[in-house]
Amino acid sequence: MKISIVTPTFNIMRTLDQYMQAILKQSYPHNKIELVFADGGSLDGTLEKLKEYKKKCDIPMHICENPLRTAEAGKAVGVKAASGDLICLLDSDNILPDKDWLDRMIQPFTDRLIVASEPIKYTYRRRDGVINRYCALIGMNDPLCMFTGNYDRYCTVTGKWTEVEREETDRGGYLSIRFREDMIPTIGANGFLMRRRELLENFSGDYLFDIDVLWELFRKNPDLRVAKVKTGIVHLFCPDTKTFYRKQNRRIKDFLYFNDSEAGGRKYPWNKVPKTRILLFALCCITMIPLLAQSYVGYKRKPDLAAWAYHIVACWITLWVYGFGVITGIFKKEQANRDNWKQ
Repeated sequence: MKISIVTPTFNIMRTLDQYMQAILKQSYPHNKIELVFADGGSLDGTLEKLKEYKKKCDIPMHICENPLRTAEAGKAVGVKAASGDLICLLDSDNILPDKDWLDRMIQPFTDRLIVASEPIKYTYRRRDGVINRYCALIGMNDPLCMFTGNYDRYCTVTGKWTEVEREETDRGGYLSIRFREDMIPTIGANGFLMRRRELLENFSGDYLFDIDVLWELFRKNPDLRVAKVKTGIVHLFCPDTKTFYRKQNRRIKDFLYFNDSEAGGRKYPWNKVPKTRILLFALCCITMIPLLAQSYVGYKRKPDLAAWAYHIVACWITLWVYGFGVITGIFKKEQANRDNWKQ
């Protein structure tokens, strides 16, 4: 099968070399891979570096313009330009951890009911920064998801990869998952593979929200399945607290804007996430004790004092940014400003 790796880019020099080197080391035949980049107007040297790689690497590479600049718009541009049997939505801050990663991720598609595959965890590396280690350990970039239960990677604290109800069958190298019709976890991005035909048939417009595509597919055919492959992926989410704050602010602004805007056309039922769990998150942040207890449980299972101490910081930043964002969003909903954005 030919695979198209689609990656939105916008000032990604921080991670570009690591991203490319990991792909070039893949054992999957390079003549069956194509790279599609959708760039939102990078000014930090990203485009020049991509053109250098295009000249010297043995994998075909296409660079497209993404005038709307967001990652979701970049995915839409890239998927429309891709030609592979499978689409891999790989963010620019993702690093493939093993040379056989693509081989393992493609394996489940021999089952025709499998429409998508995704790693079951984030790869923990001691050499990564504190925030990246923390996110790898909790299996998510947004600690609120631990309280709502709709995360989709292995969480050291809970010992689960999700708390969403599902039918799960172990197929050796992966878990074959069938979800209930009323809820699926936030699957998508960070190494998400999907059959190109189903992907193109279930989205239109200028933005591609992968979770919405899956939601549509499962509504049409409840027998379809997702593979959670027993491998990981490195996610270099952010290098410092300032960037974490900025990314959380972008997340809540874009969520409120696209969830309410006709242009967004969101389909996934975010309103089904229990409000009581969101309230619980706020109460846990205020009282602090539950956060300390979670950090303690995580530390006992995977000792990393600095990473687990950051759990309290991450939760408090998230509570403040989301709370302020929701209040201001009552009066005005707008996309996050992408000016001067960088990884």
